[in-house]
Amino acid sequence: MVNLGDVFPNFKAESTIGEIELHSFLGDKWGILFSHPADYTPVCTTELGKVAKLAPEFTKRNFKMLAISCDNVEDHLGWIKDIQAYNCLSGEFPYPIIADEKRELAVKLGMLDPDEKDAAGMPLTARAVFIIGPDKKLKLSILYPATTGRNFDEVLRVIDSLQLTAEKKVATPADWQAGGNCMVLPSIPSAEAKELFPDHKVHEVPSGKQYLRTTPCPK
Repeated sequence: MVNLGDVFPNFKAESTIGEIELHSFLGDKWGILFSHPADYTPVCTTELGKVAKLAPEFTKRNFKMLAISCDNVEDHLGWIKDIQAYNCLSGEFPYPIIADEKRELAVKLGMLDPDEKDAAGMPLTARAVFIIGPDKKLKLSILYPATTGRNFDEVLRVIDSLQLTAEKKVATPADWQAGGNCMVLPSIPSAEAKELFPDHKVHEVPSGKQYLRTTPCPK
């Protein structure tokens, strides 16, 4: 299992656009790698279609997208036609799907769901999401069971938070949306906070500790 802050393992794999080496494919961009239990499965078909529709949003955020499923490239190419038909998509599919027939990447990245198995009794790949920074380090991971589809609008919300907090000395509160108020980091002394965030507010709480400080979202 890859831990947050670790350099994400580089690998070579066949995909629907040919052989991919992960780090070279990402270049200096952010990356999202999301896994799927199998081709020609209903929940996965909705998920890949959703991400294809959101491709302009990921591109706007300087992201490259990659899916991975435990079937071969030929199956992936056939499945893409179903994905496009069901989700009313046309044109070139906007991201590659990696083949992982032997589940080598699924094992390496800790993505197997032991409670869900295919017809042959093999464990299915869980619905993992990995966000990889331009420095190739893992910034976020989410792991869903095979039976639960992901909310990719939430993934975009998290990406907005990750990119903001990578540049600014703030954290984002519960249910934060892009442009909303942020929290001043507790590690920032009061004098520095006044300089960095002149419009910030200190919230009084029964403990008397002045750790709850909100500020308009930094530009």
